[in-house]
Amino acid sequence: QVQLVESGGGLAQPGGSLRLSCTASGFVLEDYVVGWFRQVPGEEREGLSCNACVKCGTHYANSVQGRFSISRDNANNTLYLQMNNLKPEDTAVYYCAAGHLDKTICAYYDDGFYFTATAEDYWGQGTQVTVSS
Repeated sequence: QVQLVESGGGLAQPGGSLRLSCTASGFVLEDYVVGWFRQVPGEEREGLSCNACVKCGTHYANSVQGRFSISRDNANNTLYLQMNNLKPEDTAVYYCAAGHLDKTICAYYDDGFYFTATAEDYWGQGTQVTVSS
């Protein structure tokens, strides 16, 4: 069965840290462009970070640059998002995604961050992150 399973969400205090995990089954994550989104109910989904390949650079949205870090563990077919210095505005449901190499953009241009995973790609089920004292 092809799926991405997320874990690691929960409650954190402002200034605290959490690490999200996203484990793939049924496909090799290394062969895909990977990244993270988040969404607050009633708001648009926000792209946070992406990595196009193992030897490629990583890109981040301005809102998380310097605080969040994306990484891959190919041996375990897993993607991570390390989140440090969390703020209340980071509260959201977080989703990992794996996009096809020939269709997915992972970049930071002059007008901002782009990670164009779509409904045709693979998505995790979402994990809630709440930042509150």
